Amino acid sequence: MLISQICSNCVMDTTDSQILFDENGICDHCNTYYSKTLPSWDTGEKGVQDLQKVINKIKLDGTGKDFDCIIGMSGGIDSSYLVYVAKEKLGLRPLVFHVDAGWNSQIAVNNIERIVDNLKLDLYTEVIDWEEMKDLQLSYFKAGVPHIDTPQDHAFFATMYNFASKYNVKYILTGANYSTECVRNPIEWMYYQSDVIQLKDIHSKFGTKSLKKYPLTSILWHKLYLPYIKGIKVLKPLNNVPYIKTEAMQLLQEKFGWQPYPQKHFESRFTKFYESYWLPMKFGYDVRKVQYSSLILTGQMTRDEALQKLKTLPYDELTIHQDFEFIANKLSISVKELQTYFDAPNKTYKDYASQENIYKIGSRLFKFLGIEKAGKR
Repeated sequence: MLISQICSNCVMDTTDSQILFDENGICDHCNTYYSKTLPSWDTGEKGVQDLQKVINKIKLDGTGKDFDCIIGMSGGIDSSYLVYVAKEKLGLRPLVFHVDAGWNSQIAVNNIERIVDNLKLDLYTEVIDWEEMKDLQLSYFKAGVPHIDTPQDHAFFATMYNFASKYNVKYILTGANYSTECVRNPIEWMYYQSDVIQLKDIHSKFGTKSLKKYPLTSILWHKLYLPYIKGIKVLKPLNNVPYIKTEAMQLLQEKFGWQPYPQKHFESRFTKFYESYWLPMKFGYDVRKVQYSSLILTGQMTRDEALQKLKTLPYDELTIHQDFEFIANKLSISVKELQTYFDAPNKTYKDYASQENIYKIGSRLFKFLGIEKAGKR
């Protein structure tokens, strides 16, 4: 994919087909961050005080219970650091919640165990039915869309929300944050993972099994019903405390023997393959541009450093054939069949039924009400 323009401030470029540039060559991802996100983001005294008020309420509501909140943990840097902050800095009693969709790397498993054991926390693991997961995963490959990681992400969200609803857990803490994620992936790169209409449409066209056990969620259920009817709140504590990625990684390594990953989201072997190879090589979308741009805007990386890193391939040339074979074998297909999906014509989320209009309306409403402040999407 030909790059005709790159932002003069970050490293986002016209591989995002909806990107806009001002007269100084600065993109709308940057301008949205400076005008919307930064003015309302406080990790200083006020931010900590605001967070403490919520923490006090969580502790009060959790009196007499085995745990006062749940934290979804993948073993990645954001969720791992959040678990540490919640227990050691905020004094919470979280239930650590992990969803095993069949793609965990051994490093991720080790990281989760080390932190949970050292902090003496309880770990609840939900294992997704592999045969259904595999069938849905193959459906997305056959559909030809970029967002083939949706089955895994949807399962994560749905399982945690279902658990919270079933057991009347009022607080879910997530590692989502502005510090490393203030620039969002363009919607054409990664369509909304919670769109159950699209998931069902793709599966109905390409799947071979009924999804009897696979967990489902929907935008209306978890954005409206759960918070406003059931009173379940999703909180992002890392937005209220200083969070520098390199410092957090060093702390986790020193305290728990936590092992770093080559890139964000690589705790999943599928996500590693998808983000480092499938997405950039088939569609021309390199998520490192989003990740590095976030770090540039928050002062954790220079633009020159990012440009230098982007000169290298996003995947390991020496091991990509092994990764390709691993994915094929795990999905019970041949390498040749997986290659046919790679070579097939590219499709987009617009080629299938969706709830895109609901997401657009909801996003505008939440931004107007000040509920949502992070980047453009």
